[in-house]
Amino acid sequence: MMRYISGFMVLLGAVSLAISASVKIPMHLVLKGDHDQYIGYVLAEDTQYGLLLKPHLTHLPPGEHGFHIHVRPSCKDQGMAAGGHLDPLHTGKHLGPYNPHGHLGDLPVLIVNDQGEAKLPILAPRLTVKAIRHHALMVHEGGDNYSDEPKPLGGGGARLACGVIK
Repeated sequence: MMRYISGFMVLLGAVSLAISASVKIPMHLVLKGDHDQYIGYVLAEDTQYGLLLKPHLTHLPPGEHGFHIHVRPSCKDQGMAAGGHLDPLHTGKHLGPYNPHGHLGDLPVLIVNDQGEAKLPILAPRLTVKAIRHHALMVHEGGDNYSDEPKPLGGGGARLACGVIK
């Protein structure tokens, strides 16, 4: 009987690990009066290579957009309540998703097609689902050059869409 209970506990643990290895993040516009408009979701999943973000977003301007994990789990005040980019090591540097000496929350750019849809998956090699929980996911108006020069934080500009990561 103890063998069955032990086996059940191992199975239960494996199921909880599988469940905690992904999170669905609902996204809403945050500019001006559009803060309640739902535009889709981003599915974040742990992989052996890092965090895989699978966007299913609509109603966005075509082109490249800055995409970041922000500190606080709030999208209020046109996304400003989310605070700055996730930076637990206090580097104070925006260096993109591949440089270990910058913000942990810096992600690869989000690509939006001519129909206003973002569907291309993004890999963030330094992140996990656990690391992004209880923060916010932000889409910025402009692109991202993964630098603080010539403009701070990659030059992405205003916050366009936001989702709280639970």
